[in-house]
Amino acid sequence: MKACSLALALLTTASSPLLYAEDCLCHGSWSTVEDSQGSFDPRHEADYVRVGDKFYLLGGRGNRALNIYDPKTNHWTKGSQPPVKIHHYQALAFQDEIWAVGAFTGGYPKEKPYPFILIYRPEDDSWRQLEEPIPRPRGGGGLVAHGGKIYLICGITNGHLDGHVSWLDCYDPATKKWTQLPDAPRARDHFRAVVIGDRIYNTAGRRSAARSKEGVFGNTVAPVDYYDFKTGKWHTLAEKSNLPTPRAGNAAIAYDGKVLVIGGESNRQGRAYNTVEALDPAKERWMTLPPLLQGRHGTGVVEYQQKLYIASGAGNRGNKPELETQEVYSPSVEKTTTPPK
Repeated sequence: MKACSLALALLTTASSPLLYAEDCLCHGSWSTVEDSQGSFDPRHEADYVRVGDKFYLLGGRGNRALNIYDPKTNHWTKGSQPPVKIHHYQALAFQDEIWAVGAFTGGYPKEKPYPFILIYRPEDDSWRQLEEPIPRPRGGGGLVAHGGKIYLICGITNGHLDGHVSWLDCYDPATKKWTQLPDAPRARDHFRAVVIGDRIYNTAGRRSAARSKEGVFGNTVAPVDYYDFKTGKWHTLAEKSNLPTPRAGNAAIAYDGKVLVIGGESNRQGRAYNTVEALDPAKERWMTLPPLLQGRHGTGVVEYQQKLYIASGAGNRGNKPELETQEVYSPSVEKTTTPPK
């Protein structure tokens, strides 16, 4: 195959790290998923998760039924409502189920952490709640699975006011026990954690503080922190590897060995970001990918057959408008086999 022609590029300033584009991710494109049968319930502060060959749009403010998308038929159907109105959480596909851990319930700005794990079972469209409470409940944190265990990272304990935490907690479903692990180097909320290899990567997010000078959308976090499962220690990438466009409320996913940060919001612009940036952990450098057609925040992203799908979310900073569209990212068919010189 012919290698992609772009090599090192793009942008260096005193305040931003080098951005580069050296593989075929940068040559893909986003398009709107058209003519689907049925529809989904628009929502934000929600998530989008794949289990098997179907995608599940769940959570969000209000009492929203779960929506199910079948990419093979381009068809939406409705699932059951969760037993509690939960939002501001990163859901996780785990053992053919969807785990919602570290959620908020209630209204802005004094939302309360929901102190239990809720699990959705696609097989029979049912919800259940685990008996064991979360010992250090919070919302807006990251959630990942590794080695058959669940990890809840950072978050905020007092709605959008204060109580930012850098906690790392591990739940072992086999023993039904929680374990406290070392704190992350810094607190952040409204972010999503990603696992690449033996590391948890914390990118983006903020420290929400509605009554602060920066306001609820300020205090964004640029440094990238990672937890090494092998050593049990946290590290921070060098300043040159900071997130180029600091923002929160973003989607994130591990894709082609990279950490993608998609969309989001901040106090620097009224519209939600359409920005897509990817961290290459091996090089500790960022690359820019084609932007979303519609900026959005407060939703998730799924991968299916090497494509990325993102649906719903809000189009402006805050809560409106809740979007009724779904986009799909198709990468270039070309593949870089050797790095550029």
